[in-house]
Amino acid sequence: MRPSELERGREELIAARRESRPLYWFVGVFSFFTNLLMLTGPIYMLQVYDRVLGSRSEATLLALTILVAFLYGTMGILDYTRGRVMARVGARFQDRLDRRVFEAALKMSSPQSPQNVAATAQRDLEGVQRLMISPALMSVFDIPWTPVFLAGIALFHPWLGILALSGGTVLILITVLNQILTKRPIMRSSIASFRSDSISDQLRSESEMVQSLGMRGAAFERWQKARAEALQETINSSDLAGTFSTTTKTLRMFLQSAMLGLGAYLVLQNELTPGAMIAGSILMGRALSPIEQAIGQWAVVQRGTKGWSNLVELLSTVPEGAPRTQLPTPKAKLDVQALTVIPPGQQQATLKNVVFNVQAGQAVGVIGPSGSGKTTLARAITGVWRPAGGKIRLDGAALDQYEPDTLGTHVGYLPQRVQLFDGTIAENIARLNANPDSEKIVAAAQKAAAHEMILKFPDGYDTRVSSTGGLLSGGQLQRIGLARALYGEPVILVLDEPNSNLDNEGGEALNQAIRSMKAEGKSVIIMAHRPSAIKECDTLLMLENGTAMAFGPKDDVLRGMVKNHEAIQKASMGGVS
Repeated sequence: MRPSELERGREELIAARRESRPLYWFVGVFSFFTNLLMLTGPIYMLQVYDRVLGSRSEATLLALTILVAFLYGTMGILDYTRGRVMARVGARFQDRLDRRVFEAALKMSSPQSPQNVAATAQRDLEGVQRLMISPALMSVFDIPWTPVFLAGIALFHPWLGILALSGGTVLILITVLNQILTKRPIMRSSIASFRSDSISDQLRSESEMVQSLGMRGAAFERWQKARAEALQETINSSDLAGTFSTTTKTLRMFLQSAMLGLGAYLVLQNELTPGAMIAGSILMGRALSPIEQAIGQWAVVQRGTKGWSNLVELLSTVPEGAPRTQLPTPKAKLDVQALTVIPPGQQQATLKNVVFNVQAGQAVGVIGPSGSGKTTLARAITGVWRPAGGKIRLDGAALDQYEPDTLGTHVGYLPQRVQLFDGTIAENIARLNANPDSEKIVAAAQKAAAHEMILKFPDGYDTRVSSTGGLLSGGQLQRIGLARALYGEPVILVLDEPNSNLDNEGGEALNQAIRSMKAEGKSVIIMAHRPSAIKECDTLLMLENGTAMAFGPKDDVLRGMVKNHEAIQKASMGGVS
């Protein structure tokens, strides 16, 4: 992707972050006073050693202690408050982008799309949000004070300043090395973990097939291999990050002791007071603490920055759509004009210059061998895949003139593989609508001839189902999926292999639903392999290798394109073949 294209996604993320700019200034002001109050400890030690012990004044010690307690309390409140503010900044950022990232990931998600962008989109957003609330980002507000503290040490004695500056330089070099050397191991660990989780999710979703085909042992070995690789990469990255973290911590503690030792030597030479010696050691620890904190949180930093770059790529690839004017309910008229479709993540078109039209009250069958482009056409008509060339017009308006959710109410879709969501049957038919219309749910089920079937379930429409379908048969899933496609009175119904799992009763119910749609002046498009699926079709479109080979009345297409048209006609008149 070109830099100019990536800039679009980067600007979108920056705009979302910019909404909290006043809160960043608020945290910056609080950080100023918090770090200023960090001088309380060194100054207290300086006064105790140089004044209180010399004067032996208990009243002075009591007054200083009370003042220090107040200042530390104030510092604690300020530090706690800025932490709460940053937590809300991160939450606002995530809330602002949740829907945008979710919709962009949905558009990018397909079997061919790059999984590292779409499948991890929400994790990437969470990674950025965790970085925003982590101590690593808070240290950004504290690191500018490191030179101030080092300068304060130098004021006590130049040699102390040189030691502090040398130690700080070494820690910065360690930070740079940490960034360079841990980037690849952490990335490999993340990729390996994602691959392992993907295999696990896939095997769980296909658990019935795994068990029925005796694949449990092989499946476990495959997952275990990916899991072992992920664990090894995690250990490698953890070991490397731990090396830097331990080195930083050890060096900081050594530098504090070295500061005490050098300070003691200078006291013996009468070039420094005991109070300055203690204060210098405390300042040294405070000056280097943000650097150590940043290194200790480096895994969070790496994950957040990687998430940011992934989101930039995702949002640049799927730009935010402009608000669309609400169009009236369209008529059941579809025009496909020189349609060319390239599936996401691929370079080759699976549909090329396809032209046909669907009139109101018409049922069109799309036939052709496997891989001819039938499912691609279904996805293009429903707006799932955007055309690379040509147009699809619904009642004269291009599909991209409709909001995606609005288009979904006009074009019902039954995919080849019906997938339910965790919830009740009613919620699935209502397409997870938060406020479903019970009458429309029942009406859709009745049109799909699924009403009586659903009533026989333990809790009827309120029977809970899982994303894997649970104990529902393929035919039951397909009839519930058909009811979902019919929900909300769509004007066009797209059916992709609708009778692949249906028995005679289900097939007849499907044909009745098609006849009902045609009688209401609506249209049906059927992607079919089995002859019984085109029984109610008036017109056929023949696809081969993504190209329209014929389009016209059913009998004419069968007679001209299919050698055994007489057998197919006989089967289509007789029902299920």
